[in-house]
Amino acid sequence: MPFTVVIPARYGSTRFPGKPLAAIQGKPMIQHVVERATEAGAEKVIVATDDDRIAEIATGFSDVCMTAQHHQSGTERIAEVISQRKIPADTVVVNVQGDEPFVPAENIRQVARNLIERPETPMATLATRIHDTADVFNPNTVKVLTNAAGNAIYFSRSAIPFDREKMMTGNKAADPALYLRHIGLYAYRAGYVEKYVGYSASALEQIESLEQLRAIWYGDIIHCDIAVKPPPVGIDTPDDLVTLSQALVRG
Repeated sequence: MPFTVVIPARYGSTRFPGKPLAAIQGKPMIQHVVERATEAGAEKVIVATDDDRIAEIATGFSDVCMTAQHHQSGTERIAEVISQRKIPADTVVVNVQGDEPFVPAENIRQVARNLIERPETPMATLATRIHDTADVFNPNTVKVLTNAAGNAIYFSRSAIPFDREKMMTGNKAADPALYLRHIGLYAYRAGYVEKYVGYSASALEQIESLEQLRAIWYGDIIHCDIAVKPPPVGIDTPDDLVTLSQALVRG
């Protein structure tokens, strides 16, 4: 099951500058991501960055592709890698973010396999079930609706579907079992990535600040499966890293 993993990694971050180089168990975060991609069985792993500091470190354990600084999303950065490296159009490319050091290798394999098994589908992603009512109403928890075929209908920061019976009361009541949280792990065919970045930005993606809505806007299929392993805890701030490090020490 051949596939390529591209890991977009940028140094600039408002809440956590230099995050991909932060040390976890004696290794930079980006190295953990590369190891998870390798463990998943990727035929090639490429770190895509616009920062010399990340490139200098990552060259020690990965192929590195230097990209432009103007990209607005990881998908745009991956498109440049595809162009630079002349990656064939039918190659399955998995986008694994450079700040996900504990992304399960099983999930990387799953999203690649899902795309490979659906030759008519240009893009695949994953979701997980929501168990906490607070997450339903948290705008940082992106919700996804799927149809009977397992294809995404819509992604939103809002609580979708709107549970009329419970939510009309205005007290933020909801049944979490109705909701899926989107996991930002994508697989696409290389030729589709080039098509995607050729689209004009859509109104929906700008309103919600969710790049995957561009594909939905133009009528492209995104297959969305339930992740085989629970997603890792996100690391958005230095405090998150401290909490994670303490948990690792405790075992």
